[in-house]
Amino acid sequence: MSESKDFKPQFTRGAVDVISRKAGYAGFFQIHKLRLRHRLFRGGWSGEMERELFVRGHAVGVLLYDPERQLVALTEQFRVGALEREAGPWCLEVVAGMVEEGESLEDVAHRELQEEAGLQVDSLHFIRSYLPSPGGTNERMHLFCACADLSDAEGYFGLLDEHEDIRLRVFPLDMLLDAMVSDDGIVDNAASIISLQWLQLNRSRLGV
Repeated sequence: MSESKDFKPQFTRGAVDVISRKAGYAGFFQIHKLRLRHRLFRGGWSGEMERELFVRGHAVGVLLYDPERQLVALTEQFRVGALEREAGPWCLEVVAGMVEEGESLEDVAHRELQEEAGLQVDSLHFIRSYLPSPGGTNERMHLFCACADLSDAEGYFGLLDEHEDIRLRVFPLDMLLDAMVSDDGIVDNAASIISLQWLQLNRSRLGV
């Protein structure tokens, strides 16, 4: 087997033939049913196949960090996707929200910080963007870190007309870093884990 010289994929989007795309469901999110075929590594084309795509779009997550006090704030809220989670469906997460038409990523970050934490911040530090589950959804998550005074930040937030019931909780950073690698699943969602790992590597350049 030949060794790869770089990380460049063998194929690009032009190697996919989308034969048809139909909206199978349209609600808060959408599900599209696609019929497609694609190029094969061994040469030629695959047979035609059907795939369902959860159309979710772009999202923004913000990790709140207090460099002076070494504190981190996470939201706690009910998540329907965690109904079967052993610890229960109330999850600790970074502040997050979906990108609406005409909004920049920074616009979304500031909007969600106000709605879910009641905070305004001066600057945002970009962490990275990634595809949470490319096998079935087109969602792309964009992560930021925002520095703020979290000494009196805990409280209850969220938009009632969107059925949001959000509790903002503040923890010592080292406590969260320990919890992140424990087996009890206290912090077990990708956006929060990636953000905390980034903070662990970069906190020295954010302040004290």
